[in-house]
Amino acid sequence: MNTVLPFTLRSLPQIPHVFDNADDVVRALRPALPTYTLNTTLIEDTANRFMNNFDGKAAFAVKTNPHPSVIQALCNAGMKAFDVASLPEIELVRSISKTAELLFMHTIKSPESISCAYFDYDVRTFSLDHEDELEKIVENTKGADDLNLFVRIALPKNDQASIDFSSKFGALPADAIPLLQAARKVAKKLGVCFHVGTQTSDAASYGNAINQIKNVIRDCGVEVDALDIGGGFPVPYEGEDVPSIENCLNVVRTALYHAELDDLELIAEPGRCLVAQGGSLIVRVELRKGDLLYLNDGTYGGLFDAGAMLRTAYPVRGIRDNAKFEDALSPFRFTGPTCDSLDMMDGPFMLPADIKTGDWIEIKNTGAYSHALRTNFNGFGESDTVYVSR
Repeated sequence: MNTVLPFTLRSLPQIPHVFDNADDVVRALRPALPTYTLNTTLIEDTANRFMNNFDGKAAFAVKTNPHPSVIQALCNAGMKAFDVASLPEIELVRSISKTAELLFMHTIKSPESISCAYFDYDVRTFSLDHEDELEKIVENTKGADDLNLFVRIALPKNDQASIDFSSKFGALPADAIPLLQAARKVAKKLGVCFHVGTQTSDAASYGNAINQIKNVIRDCGVEVDALDIGGGFPVPYEGEDVPSIENCLNVVRTALYHAELDDLELIAEPGRCLVAQGGSLIVRVELRKGDLLYLNDGTYGGLFDAGAMLRTAYPVRGIRDNAKFEDALSPFRFTGPTCDSLDMMDGPFMLPADIKTGDWIEIKNTGAYSHALRTNFNGFGESDTVYVSR
């Protein structure tokens, strides 16, 4: 199978040079293409911080950033498990680590991907939220007796999250009980999993979820071996006050203790919180019209999250080659390079009032999702990747 990855060959993890920072990149390269910076040391350090504060197994959500250098950095940090959602993600991790544990946590999988994952890539852990998916897994692993099955449970809507995952995934508690009972009959290890939602801004969401999950585990009447608390751990964007990794994990630890679930094997699927701050995106201003800056990248490229759906206010800073900005900060809007008026980002993004055509902007916290969501719409998908030390 040929894997299509959202980055060019020059982005692969043979790191020829490490720049000091984004300013150093602009001075040296004067980049005409959108250019990612990756700080793999920071990514390693953040992964270690998460693993040191978590009482279970951390499995990186590959969808967050599938760049090979990111996967390699996490392996270097000692991460031994990865949450994958497709065969290309499985192939990517396997190309870097032959021994990493792969957790196929997408609840709806094709028969072919189940079979290939099990027989070709040694995947033994699968999630599901419907009886038909259970039947599909059993059939396409030929009734294997070494399956680790996680039943995903839908949570009530979480208004404190940017995206509510339970609107698409998960069995309602009443439906999860017979599903757990059926899965127990064919599972070597049986687990329950949930996701509080992307970029959740209230650590209490994890405690609330665990309190709901304990009732399902109690009522199902079969032995449950493991609990996967998913992801959703937030990072601070502009103007946001979010809980720290430590805060979220302390809430998890306390809730598990009070729910008497702290004897279960524990798994988490951190993504954004591990990589967001380890990457930034350098873009160039191609034209300015008042407070509207036309950039060489936009919502069809690396800035999807800044568009109308999520309106993420990335932290930004202006960079001017061999000169300084003179004016105080002022609010700006962005638009991308495509011939599409949906390619707009309202921000506001605070930049020097004298920013002009030909200046660059460093958009921070783009280590999460930006690489993965790039498209080549209108032919504007190409980007570069460089490495920085800070």
